[in-house]
Amino acid sequence: MVFLTAARLLAELAEAKAEVQRLKDRIPVGTLTVPKDLSLITLVPKWTGTDAAVTLEKFISSIEISARIGRWEEADKVEVALLKLAGSAKVFYKECSELHADGLTWPKFKTVFRNKYKDVHTDQYHYIKLQTAIQGKGEDPEAFADGCRESTGKIICKVEDPVAQRIHNENSERMLLASFVTELTGNPGTQCRYANPQSMDQALKNRSVCTGGRETRKN
Repeated sequence: MVFLTAARLLAELAEAKAEVQRLKDRIPVGTLTVPKDLSLITLVPKWTGTDAAVTLEKFISSIEISARIGRWEEADKVEVALLKLAGSAKVFYKECSELHADGLTWPKFKTVFRNKYKDVHTDQYHYIKLQTAIQGKGEDPEAFADGCRESTGKIICKVEDPVAQRIHNENSERMLLASFVTELTGNPGTQCRYANPQSMDQALKNRSVCTGGRETRKN
């Protein structure tokens, strides 16, 4: 009796394996592959190399963020970057033999362009510029924040390790927030310091900062 039970179990196991194999055979190859979303290319701005509103680092960051969300491959990053070049940056690419070598990688692309468009000022210069930032007369808080961000972006350490990069970004964000809150003038500055924001988003969402101190008191 025990022999029959064991034989039946073996038969059922064999039948189950055969059914699993039949199900696998019905699934088309590649069905479980998650497709890339190349529509995110629209989120990457054109980069001319001279537009202050779109810096090289902002351009690179937009590609890497889109690639992470859209599940792009490394080669896709290069292709999108080349597609979005314009102005002097596109001219430089056409004339740079190093960028036309076989097997151009994304790290290589970043290195070549960073060497070409690197800031002539030292990190110390930008650090001091951030620490001594002063809101100009008539300059609204948003514009002042953008100026502080520009200086901060030039002192952020760039590394390949994503964990280390996140730490560098967080430290830079703290420096940015401290400089902005400390030097913001007038009622917006007073109200912002009183609110003690923990991020730039919180600081800029402060009602007095959003209105530039122009809010009126209701009776």
